Amino acid sequence: MASLTAEKCVACRKGAPQVTAEEIAELQPQIPEWHLEERRGIPQLERVYRFKNFVQALAFTNAVGEIAEDEGHHPALLTEWGSVTVTWWTHKIKGLHRNDFIMAAKTDAIYESG
Repeated sequence: MASLTAEKCVACRKGAPQVTAEEIAELQPQIPEWHLEERRGIPQLERVYRFKNFVQALAFTNAVGEIAEDEGHHPALLTEWGSVTVTWWTHKIKGLHRNDFIMAAKTDAIYESG
C-alpha cells in the first residue's frame, strides 16, 4: 500500500462519494493519532498537536497552510499557545473523502519533520 503522503488531492465536486466504512478502516491505521469526530452530522478528522510555545505553534500553522494551498484543500485550524488543532473534512460533500486522509498524513509529516 502506497503512503498517503505520496498521494495528491484530487479535485472534489459536490456529490463526490464519501469514504466508506471499509475505506476508513483501511486508511485510519495510517494516521493513528487522528480521531473521527462528528459535528452537526458531518464526520471530520481531528488532531491536536503540542508545541513548547506560540512561535512553534504558529510556524506549524503556517506550514500546514502552505500545503493546504498547494493541494487546494483547506482545514480548520485553531492556533493557541502550545497547541494547534487541525480538522480536515471535505466541505463540498459534507463528509470525509480520501483527500482528508491524504492531508492528515501530510500534516503529520510536517509535525514529524519539525
